[in-house]
Amino acid sequence: MRKLFALLLMTGAFTISGYNQKDNPFFEDWKTPFQTPPFSQIRNEHYMPAFTEAMKVHNKEIDVIVRNSETPTFGNTIYALDKSGSLLEKVSSVFYGLNAANTNKEMQEIAKQLSPLVTKHSDDINLNPALFEKVKTIYKNKEKLRLNPDQLRLVEETYKGFVRGGANLDPKAQARLREINKEINMLQLNFGQNLLAETNDFKLTVVNKEDLAGLPESAVAAASEAADREAANTKTANTDVGATQAVTAEAGASQGKWIFGLQNSSIMPFLQFADNRSLREKIFTAYINRCNNNNEFDNKALIGKLVALRAEKARLMGFENFASFILDDRMAKTPDNVYKLLDQVWLPAISRANEEAVEMQHVMIKDVEKGRLEAWDWRYYNEKLMNQRFQLDEESLKPYFKLENVRDGAFFVANKLYGITFSEVKDAPTYYDGVKLFECKDADGSHLGVLYLDFHPRPEKRGGAWCGSYRSQSYRDGKRVAPVMTIVCNFSPPSADKPALLTADETETLFHEFGHAIAGLLKNVKYKGLSSVPRDFVELPSQIMEHWAFEPQTLKAYAKHYQTGVEIPGELVEKIIGSQKFGQGFKTTEYLAASFLDMDYHILPEAGKIDILQFESESMKKRGLIAQIPPRYRSTYFQHSMTGGYTAGYYSYIWAEVLDADAFQAFKETGDIYNREVAAKFRKDILERGGSKDAMKMYIDFRGREPGIEPLLQNRGLK
Repeated sequence: MRKLFALLLMTGAFTISGYNQKDNPFFEDWKTPFQTPPFSQIRNEHYMPAFTEAMKVHNKEIDVIVRNSETPTFGNTIYALDKSGSLLEKVSSVFYGLNAANTNKEMQEIAKQLSPLVTKHSDDINLNPALFEKVKTIYKNKEKLRLNPDQLRLVEETYKGFVRGGANLDPKAQARLREINKEINMLQLNFGQNLLAETNDFKLTVVNKEDLAGLPESAVAAASEAADREAANTKTANTDVGATQAVTAEAGASQGKWIFGLQNSSIMPFLQFADNRSLREKIFTAYINRCNNNNEFDNKALIGKLVALRAEKARLMGFENFASFILDDRMAKTPDNVYKLLDQVWLPAISRANEEAVEMQHVMIKDVEKGRLEAWDWRYYNEKLMNQRFQLDEESLKPYFKLENVRDGAFFVANKLYGITFSEVKDAPTYYDGVKLFECKDADGSHLGVLYLDFHPRPEKRGGAWCGSYRSQSYRDGKRVAPVMTIVCNFSPPSADKPALLTADETETLFHEFGHAIAGLLKNVKYKGLSSVPRDFVELPSQIMEHWAFEPQTLKAYAKHYQTGVEIPGELVEKIIGSQKFGQGFKTTEYLAASFLDMDYHILPEAGKIDILQFESESMKKRGLIAQIPPRYRSTYFQHSMTGGYTAGYYSYIWAEVLDADAFQAFKETGDIYNREVAAKFRKDILERGGSKDAMKMYIDFRGREPGIEPLLQNRGLK
């Protein structure tokens, strides 16, 4: 793509200003259902011209604001700035959304080309002295301008954004800040691309059927189909070197092989059920050493550079360390407040984890004489112990958690709480076969937005689960512009003879991401600049939705056997409820360990040269983490921290859990977990508000007080 773009420029085949906009869907009004992206029309060659033109248009919009000779006002400066950049947002949302969900090598190359251009564009706006002077003038006189609360909030947030973008720095410091931002963004991009490549690269190939002992039928079937795809793709590569699309595998093409990979839907069942201990060790070792193999995808040196640059940026901005810089704009405010919360939960969690290790060691001795419990044994013996204690195992639950039923269960909860409905939009354009689009309507039948659902893993998709948008909610000419939301996951796929059946963790994840989607669909803010909420508040809408997933009333509505349609038996529901606090020592500890690691990197006043593995080891030893539990994300594949989304912010999940555990009590206290009055208040005070008010003030509006930590400890069984 880079060579093609350069060639076109040299030959005069197009110039950006003279580009034939009719040939590029980004320059047209989309005539698709609900103006969703026309994915089938968008090609890789459209992105670079669209980005370049969009940035050019955005610069012109900024120039109009700067050159306006009238006295700066809310309308001609703050509101004009808030409205600017719509074309750039249109292009960016599609490119970056697809680059995460359905990438290819050409898109990854385009992303590398774009990184310095987009960074420079953002810095050019943040560091525009004439623009900042106008914003500062309004900020200083905001109390005299008779602004309504939303307008006043937008002025404050706009000014703060410029200051945090470096507008108050001297020219020399601004020049260095530009260099730092450029380097950080490229390093973050490389980190994610390395992780995707390394995750896809490893394959555990099983050729002896006896090595499959203990694995459920669904895991074996998925591994067989993965081997079939691999065999078919190898055949295609050998016969058609130019092929870019994977062919559909024929059953039996693998000739008696089974392939397990490092995607969670493949490795986690293997670690949980496979009797072959040496193979569990092999795949686990590959998993925790991703991007730590001293090859082209190794992330250790990259992390050292990232952490050092972030520390330098913080010092430029007048902060002691990068965590302090980040948290100054969050609910937590300071690193001390984060560590205080993490420590409060860590002490009971590590105590419980040690108890769990002793229990599993006793179970293990019956299988492996003189065997020492290792990290690759934990999930295996945890499953055995849960089965012994509750007569409950993952495979007995999965038939009741057919993917479509779980999805409809989430829709059911949303309807019970808010009266909203979801219906599939047939014949809507999608970017991959199997992705579906749903329209969301309010209780009165009015259109709220649409939601894409993309559930299964593929090599072109990064790992994990997330909720994003192809168009955020906004207002145009006084009318609400409805959002286009998307949920992307990596759930266990269907097999040849069975639908996709979810684990309990996958079920909870679907409800979690759906909570994010609900927040996006119900949002109703007047200004784009008030759309975002602090990172440590953003998980409240998602995590509170998890509470409904396994409530008996909810289970009876959606948990039905995929073959018989019979609802989940009451005794099985009781076992689920009884087992919810089981294993929380491990679950809480591995999460907190990653949170500590993230913070420890970003409280460094200056990074210098870091031995990444030694730093990680010392961070864990300091807290007394036991050898059998690695942090949920080790440094070299800690995408949350290292790619910028949750940098010095991975603690946000536990911070928000204090909120969501307390907020769910508001429903339970009424005796009705679907209480419409409480739901209406939660919608009005939190979901609709976006960032139009201070996060804690929004929570107090809803709850009447600040939250306490007790409900969280009780929910996790750690009190």
